[in-house]
Amino acid sequence: MPILSISQISSIVGGQFQSSESASDPVISAVVIDSRTILDPESSLFFALKTDRNDGHKYIADLVHAGVHAFVVSDFSDELRKYTHCCFIVVENTLDALQKLAAWNRSQYSIPVVGITGSNGKTIIKEWLFELLHNYSVIRSPKSYNSQVGVPLSVWNLNAGYQLAIFEAGISKPGEMQRLQKIIQPTIGILTNIGEAHQENFSSKEQKLKEKLKLFESCDTLIYCKDQSLVDEAVRSGGINPSVKLFGWSFSDEKAQLYIKTRQVEEGVEMTAFLNSADDSKSSAEFKKSSAEFKVSLPFQDAANLENAAHCLAFILCQHYADPSVLESFRTLQPVAMRLEMKEGINNCLLINDYYNSDINSLQIALSFLNNHAKNPYLRKTVILSDIHQSGISDKQLYQEVTRLLQLHKVNHLVGIGPAIRKRADLFTMQTEFYESTDQYLESFQSAGYGQECILLKGARDFHFERISSVLQKKYHQTVLEIDLNALVNNLNLFRSMLRPETRIMVMVKAFSYGSGMAEIARILQFHKVDYLAVAVADEGVELRQAGIDLPIVVMNPEEHSFENMIEFRLEPNIYSEEILDSFRKVLQQNAVMRYPVHINLDTGMHRLGFDSQEKVARLVEKLIVQEQMVVRSVFS
Repeated sequence: MPILSISQISSIVGGQFQSSESASDPVISAVVIDSRTILDPESSLFFALKTDRNDGHKYIADLVHAGVHAFVVSDFSDELRKYTHCCFIVVENTLDALQKLAAWNRSQYSIPVVGITGSNGKTIIKEWLFELLHNYSVIRSPKSYNSQVGVPLSVWNLNAGYQLAIFEAGISKPGEMQRLQKIIQPTIGILTNIGEAHQENFSSKEQKLKEKLKLFESCDTLIYCKDQSLVDEAVRSGGINPSVKLFGWSFSDEKAQLYIKTRQVEEGVEMTAFLNSADDSKSSAEFKKSSAEFKVSLPFQDAANLENAAHCLAFILCQHYADPSVLESFRTLQPVAMRLEMKEGINNCLLINDYYNSDINSLQIALSFLNNHAKNPYLRKTVILSDIHQSGISDKQLYQEVTRLLQLHKVNHLVGIGPAIRKRADLFTMQTEFYESTDQYLESFQSAGYGQECILLKGARDFHFERISSVLQKKYHQTVLEIDLNALVNNLNLFRSMLRPETRIMVMVKAFSYGSGMAEIARILQFHKVDYLAVAVADEGVELRQAGIDLPIVVMNPEEHSFENMIEFRLEPNIYSEEILDSFRKVLQQNAVMRYPVHINLDTGMHRLGFDSQEKVARLVEKLIVQEQMVVRSVFS
């Protein structure tokens, strides 16, 4: 990520720089659009984006109070002018400004940049390439950051320390891809497939494909599947810039540049790839070589993941990354977190989270995954499904197809959430229940209603199925504690009276409460202006965040399996060993997170937790100096 002054950024985005003589020209390293994600206020630049549902300008007052001094705005009102110690960049459109800034940052680097688009598989292919190329310095889009907002936020993090960049691009209507192409400027393209997702705003699949191909206008090479006839015909008949070299792979065409054979084995699939002489005059001369054979093993058998793995293998071979360690890494590929994520559920249930999107193609993929993990005859199959948006067909046709898929995969129980699926309740033949909204479902939720089931959570993002996941997921470290809140406040004030005014206070909050204990304690402490809260484990911090607690929270005993949740809910780990340091940094890298606050624990005599020797502290310092994922907020014993 670049480090620029506000005045430099104003020049890049073509804005009007507004600041008083008393205001400084702060240096910026973090670009943010969500007031809840501010980690380092002094180095953050807030873009006040306007959407159909929200307006970032209304959060500026709170952000100023939180210590943010730099803003990009489209409405420079009299209310904002009173913040004389702040800097404002005034532009016509804040989203355009964000995209211009990201495009400028992309233009500063000449490393290979992969642009991935398609109807399904973008995130999985991106994450798998990141895993396969773990020996290289690779930056990629966090999670599914592939929108008009997500792409510039991803590209902003690009810097000279990377050897390769992988960014995904998603669109929902005509005219969007050209904007993303200017930001990503890919040198290598991967087109995953063309299906039904986001069809609503396109007149045909052909129109949608034409729009997606705009991402590859300036690419050197495009990787695609020749078995998809619509795609193959389009790229070969002038649907793409003639200077782009084509690298097509196939499961069926032995003459394709990359022909892939599969063979099922007990532990998954063995994939054999034959790299042939080029079959296309537009293809790169570097591919024109005698046939070479490569083998990889995969730990799954479903068609969707085989296709995703084939795209990855095509990229690895096309771009000459096929050393033995990379090919061996195919054996350990796993479902991407938050996409088909397995969790231990309540009452001996298995929980599958797949609530990033909801369309027919991805539903079929998720049901296949459900089938593969519900082979225990004692496990019933339950699907909790939201309305499906942007299908491009009538609701009746859509939910008839949903019914067919559920029957095909022998689903026992359907929970439908949303007005559209509820209206089509008569189409479903298995055990069913329907709710108008996620809120209505949670209001009627009874944990005893689930037991010995494999539960698939499949929902569109706006249904916020993570809330359902939190009640279905097994909880740990549960206790109940009753405390006299008046006595607690008296104790706090007593200790505060003994301290210097500048001394900050952290309070350790104990045990789970589910809204009847710990949350009330935290609210009281927040009201009385303590500086930090600390909890024993991440689950407790998550409960506080879900209860609306905004104070910084330290997790004293962070566990590796909880790191993703800690990042999502802005929980700060206590780093007490080199192993925790390395593991947490790896997860930060996987999520493309920079400057995340952490706390260092030194053992000065208790012999419980902490760095306990000069040698360990020296190694800690060496590692902290050369990394940029973490920033130390405190050191304690």
